[in-house]
Order: sequence, then C-alpha cells, then structure tokens
Amino acid sequence: MSVIKRNNVVTGGEGERTIVFSHGFGCDQNMWRLVAPDFLKDFRTVLFDHVGAGKSDLRSYDPEKYATLHGYADDLVEIGIALGLREATFVGHSVSAMIGVLASLKAPEMFGTLVLVGPSPRYIDDEGYQGGFSRTDIEELLASMADNHMGWSMAMAPAIMGNPDRPELGSELTDNFCRTDPAIAKAFARVTFTSDNRDDLSRVTARTLILQCRDDIIASEAVGEYVRVRVADSKLVMLDATGHCPNLSAPAEVIAAIRDFV
Repeated sequence: MSVIKRNNVVTGGEGERTIVFSHGFGCDQNMWRLVAPDFLKDFRTVLFDHVGAGKSDLRSYDPEKYATLHGYADDLVEIGIALGLREATFVGHSVSAMIGVLASLKAPEMFGTLVLVGPSPRYIDDEGYQGGFSRTDIEELLASMADNHMGWSMAMAPAIMGNPDRPELGSELTDNFCRTDPAIAKAFARVTFTSDNRDDLSRVTARTLILQCRDDIIASEAVGEYVRVRVADSKLVMLDATGHCPNLSAPAEVIAAIRDFV
C-alpha cells in the first residue's frame, strides 16, 4: 500500500513552498480545517492522518512499530519522500510537535521550519523539570481510559479543549476521541504521555516557532519556555488563546503567527 493511501494524504494549493499540517492525539486532519485553507494561495498544503486515526488504513497499524513516536516520525519521513519535500514547513499540534522534531532529525533536509503548537517533550515531572503530571497521574489517566474509553473521552476532552464558555468545542473534541479505536487510542496515549524527547530538542537545526496557549492543562507555559531555551534559533509566541487546541478555538491567531514566521 502506498504511503499516500495508508496515511490518507491530501494535498492542495499552488505555491512553490510546502506546508505540512499534523494533528494531535485522538484527532485527525480535520482539526486543521480552519487553518490550512488560508495557506492554499501561497503554499502547497499537505494534510494526513496518523495510522490509527481518521481515514488512515487501520490495517497498517503495527503495535510494535507504533510503540514509540519514532514509528510515527518514520511515516512522516515516508510521506515527505513520496512528495519530494525539501525545506518544507511543518506544523505539528500537541504530540505531533515531537513527531515533527524526530522527523526533522531523521531527514534534516526535509523541513526547514518547524511550528510546534502546544509542544511537550515530556509530560511526567522529573527532577528539575515540570512536565505537569506525576507518574501516578499518568498511570491513573491511562487506567481510566482503558476501563471506560467513552467516559474518559467525555470527561477529558472538554478539559483539554478549555474554553468552557464555548461548549461546542469540547463536544467536537469528545466526538473525535470517541471515534478513535479504543485499543489504538490506549496505545497511542501511553506512547504520548510516557515519551521523553528532552534530549532531542538540542539537536534541532530547523528554524522553530513555538506557539503557546494560556491555561493549557496539557502543556504549561513553563514547558513552552523549556522548549524555547533548548531549541536553538527558536521563537516562543504566547497566544491570547486558552486551552490546548488553538487550531479550533483561535484559528486566526494561529494563522497570523505562522504567517509572521514563515
């Protein structure tokens, strides 16, 4: 099966430059529908679904391959090779931020610019590092998810989205979480929340923009600053947006920040 079909790759636009949008945990490429169209006139746009999400080929899901974020990064590199990407801009939300970092290290010529939206190199607190969660927090989160995937989704999605005054946003994220295969979602959640990519940050050579939201329970302001300090040639922009999904809650802000950087 071609990587284009496997990852449900969708291209558009007319520009000479290419911009790739990559979605976060429990979502699919539809999460970029309010952002990506703005770049069609100036860029070739690329959207895709990670294996196990959206309209990707679920038969391609390999628990061993996707036991680490490197499996997802390898897919991203394969997509880049298939499309002949060089010096492209990569925009990754949440866990896809670190997937993009890993892909840029595997194929440095592929991405000249990284835009990391709500990134976190490690979610679990460590000595001298505040990821935002204790190891017990994460194990309880994963256990709750395994016990009742739908109930977990209904409770967690609105909290992750934030913006309680706009409940429709939390409902959309809940629906996305509930559509994901529970077994794949559980495995991806463990990979996401137990990964540690702190040592990878200092190896990044691409120009990097970090977009940070306020009141983000998944990736705090301290984590955003940590990424900025450790990624050379990086810039941190604090958005007025709140919650963890500004691509849905504040797309105009995200668009403006990306355009100003690229």
